[in-house]
Amino acid sequence: MLSSDSRIVTENRAMPPGAPPRRRTLRAVLFAAALVLLLVAGGFLWFVRQVAVSEVSPSGNTDGIVVLTGAALRINDALELLAAGRGQRLLITGVNPSTRSREISRLMPEHGRWFTCCVDLDHFATNTIGNAVETRRWVEARRFKSLIVVTSNFHMPRAMAELAHQLPDVRLVPFPVVSDRVKVESWWNSPSTARLLFWEYLKYIVARARMPIERSFG
Repeated sequence: MLSSDSRIVTENRAMPPGAPPRRRTLRAVLFAAALVLLLVAGGFLWFVRQVAVSEVSPSGNTDGIVVLTGAALRINDALELLAAGRGQRLLITGVNPSTRSREISRLMPEHGRWFTCCVDLDHFATNTIGNAVETRRWVEARRFKSLIVVTSNFHMPRAMAELAHQLPDVRLVPFPVVSDRVKVESWWNSPSTARLLFWEYLKYIVARARMPIERSFG
């Protein structure tokens, strides 16, 4: 006759141990995490490849030009495009509410005359979404059908996505401004550039995920 202790041992041996299911769950979690990391890494490498490493002047002319503020170099490049006749008017979007045209023109005296005829300032936008919304209002008011977009090279993918979301029927021509301080071509050698690009990539993903939701809800 088996003792009670012997029966417990026998029953425990007959029962499936609890460890394997836990290990299977852990393996599944680790596999899912590895897959997510792989997708994120692959997406990031794709994103970096979309970022221009050199400036190429757009071919042909458009109705308008928009520059998203953030650096004086962007505005200067946009004014040069305007002076070259690449667009009829220029919108500088995201300008500080206290900044006026004359203040910007004093910083760029060689382009000062354009501020009296062909430059509009937007003081309402505070982020890229706002830039796109205010650009849409400006474009619709002037019935423009084509637009050169001027912004930093690392910001261009998200800016183009937001503008295309707001202006699906307008032809958008990117003009990425390349800064010497952001070495996209060798980003892996610069922790600051890598962080900048990865952060911009995350914001790009969030923007892309948000847009279908906005479209579905009108």
